[in-house]
Amino acid sequence: MTHLLRSYDRGVLRVTINRPAKRNALARETLRELRAVFAAHAAHAELRLALIAGAGDLAFCAGADLLELQAARAPEEAAAIADEGAAALDAVRSFPVPTVAALNGFALGGGAELALACDLRVAAPHARIGFTHAELALTSAWGGGPDLVHAVGTASALELLASARVLPAEAARAVGLVQHVAPREAPFVAFVDRLAAMIAGRPPHLLRAFKALVLAARRGADPDALRAVERDGFERAWGADAHRAAIEAWAAARS
Repeated sequence: MTHLLRSYDRGVLRVTINRPAKRNALARETLRELRAVFAAHAAHAELRLALIAGAGDLAFCAGADLLELQAARAPEEAAAIADEGAAALDAVRSFPVPTVAALNGFALGGGAELALACDLRVAAPHARIGFTHAELALTSAWGGGPDLVHAVGTASALELLASARVLPAEAARAVGLVQHVAPREAPFVAFVDRLAAMIAGRPPHLLRAFKALVLAARRGADPDALRAVERDGFERAWGADAHRAAIEAWAAARS
């Protein structure tokens, strides 16, 4: 049985971790499927956006499947687990268009790492997020630690890692871990879909240019390299039909 549900429609890739009985924990097979799904869709010409969620309304992802992974005790096995998880989350990080984590419940440990691998995070009012690795005398291993530092800064990242605090949705938004919290009166799926539609309404080449700039910054590109990425995106956008149509519409509205 597949660990992921996936669909692709009108440029939007939707991926749901489908292990509700395990609180959508990430087994090694889940990680392999995640990497394969994102790799398979990256080259689609009309690609605009990817959404990741968890099945049900309790958990986005409870982290690694510890019952499975505890069978691996040797150092080389631990290294393999770290490498497999990092490769899966890197496929999300490097996806060529924006990625959104829909936090429909708690995101803990490796689940928080998966959420931070995405470009944006949208939380249900009851959602919580925490880098809880220290509770199990572990560190992050899948690139989530550097992502956390990038998101909240060194001091806050250290505090969150060492304390293993689990933040409610609004507290997570206040420190920059979450960009949007859905209102309690709004169905969460509808709220996420409205955000997705706003982003996916842009032309694919424009979204790829925006993501290329953000990804270069995330990878530590120097200012000159960032300017080059920005300039390349501008050149491509300037000559595209979408820009000409937008200019014609702008001019017609003012005539």
